[in-house]
Amino acid sequence: RPRSHTVTTTSSSFTTNLSASSSTLAYDREFLRTVPGLLMVTEIVLGLLVWTLIAGTEYFLYPAFGWVMFVAVFYWVLTVFFLIIYMTMTYTRIPQVPWTMVGLCFNGSAFVLYLIAAIVDASSVTKDLHNHNYNSWAASSFFAFVVTCCYAGNTYFSFISWRSRTLQ
Repeated sequence: RPRSHTVTTTSSSFTTNLSASSSTLAYDREFLRTVPGLLMVTEIVLGLLVWTLIAGTEYFLYPAFGWVMFVAVFYWVLTVFFLIIYMTMTYTRIPQVPWTMVGLCFNGSAFVLYLIAAIVDASSVTKDLHNHNYNSWAASSFFAFVVTCCYAGNTYFSFISWRSRTLQ
């Protein structure tokens, strides 16, 4: 008996919609004019200052500065990632992700860990260590506190955004 060689294929609407929406890349220039956008750019610029000021010294001899470096680099990379997500409006293409909650958790954790890192940084800066590193470490401590304030502001705006979404 001969067999039938008929093959039936189906396509889902998800793959069709995904390929159609990914071909156009949106760009939201207005995000940089909002307070959260300005805070995010400030976090990136000053966060870069924090870790480059420390990286230019013998920070690896002191574990406290290693912690500050970890926090500064980790949140710098994630902040750049989130800026790209907001600038390209990727969050509109992935509605399954609760972006307001993700933003609140990200900014809240960045605020808490940066506050700890800034305190550790400031308490580790002494003239007794190495005189030529003192100014870099003192400056990194100052900028770490400024970045902490920026993350605190973004945490507030993320909370307001999350709160307005949960009340609807």
